[in-house]
Amino acid sequence: MQRNYWPTKEWQSGDPEALGMDARKLAELEPVIRSGYGNINGTVIVRKGCIAYESYNNGYGPDDTHHVASVTKSVLSALIGIAVDAGFIKHADQKVLDFFPEYVPGAADGQIREITLRHLLTMTAPYPFEDWHEPLDKMCIQPDWVKYTLDMLGRQGEIGTFKYSTAGAHLLSGIITRSTGKSAREFANERLFSAIGMQEIPDYEMKSFGFEDLFGAEVRGWVRDPGGNSTGGWGLTLTPRDMARFGLLYLNRGFWDQTPIISEKWVKESTAMNDNHYGYLWWLREEGGVHAFMALGDGGNVLCCIPEKDLIVAIVSEFIVQPRDRLTLIKDHILPAVLD
Repeated sequence: MQRNYWPTKEWQSGDPEALGMDARKLAELEPVIRSGYGNINGTVIVRKGCIAYESYNNGYGPDDTHHVASVTKSVLSALIGIAVDAGFIKHADQKVLDFFPEYVPGAADGQIREITLRHLLTMTAPYPFEDWHEPLDKMCIQPDWVKYTLDMLGRQGEIGTFKYSTAGAHLLSGIITRSTGKSAREFANERLFSAIGMQEIPDYEMKSFGFEDLFGAEVRGWVRDPGGNSTGGWGLTLTPRDMARFGLLYLNRGFWDQTPIISEKWVKESTAMNDNHYGYLWWLREEGGVHAFMALGDGGNVLCCIPEKDLIVAIVSEFIVQPRDRLTLIKDHILPAVLD
């Protein structure tokens, strides 16, 4: 997709009408957000590569970073793709245990030997917990999160059945560290963030590993485990503008200003619709012939990319339990503002 400019240094804002959006309907967004989505701290809508709408609430501004929770997973997916492109990882079907040769599974744990990166990326690896009841708190008190996850991996269930696991995403971060010699944070700063104009993520020292340190208002930079691995399933802090930059990279099939950052093949595989509606750590949705891929995080953090509309919606939110569905906001109040 040809662009007149790239927001590597700063974004351009455009007149909504010139970008094919109804300015009147966009103006109705602010009262809707304030009245029904009070924990939204920032919203950026990008159409045709320019910011068509931007608003901030609760005392935040465009330069403030926010803990985007599981949006982190989709960034990690990109890093795995970049590592494959660079030859640090052979391919998505490489066995997980290739990266942990010191780990010796028990004789009864045959399944773990067959689990690949693709299974972790698509959430189709088996674990011993019930679906959507992952004991993440147990992982967070372990001295070695990677070993804890390997000990769970392949237990019960069958390979190929969808089961959402944040620990599995963290294992992918461990694989980034093992294969590249850099943490996911370091690798992202070097190979992804700097290339598309995102802020460098600072090295934030983890002084303790309590709830607030790992999940709460104390989160800074990119959370890491006791072994120094960046958390793979959450813990990254971003501005909504930088979330939108990341979305724009995927909307342009991995290219940024004619430079391939992620292979087009990886982007296509990551966002191709399937029966689970889940790609390589991206949620997938198709409705009315419109395909969207999304990074979704607890509390209502959302990066929604709609290629057919050349549209990106980035929303950052304060964590609350059971926030109102952001997809309803997008469907009822943002998509109707698209004129062409």
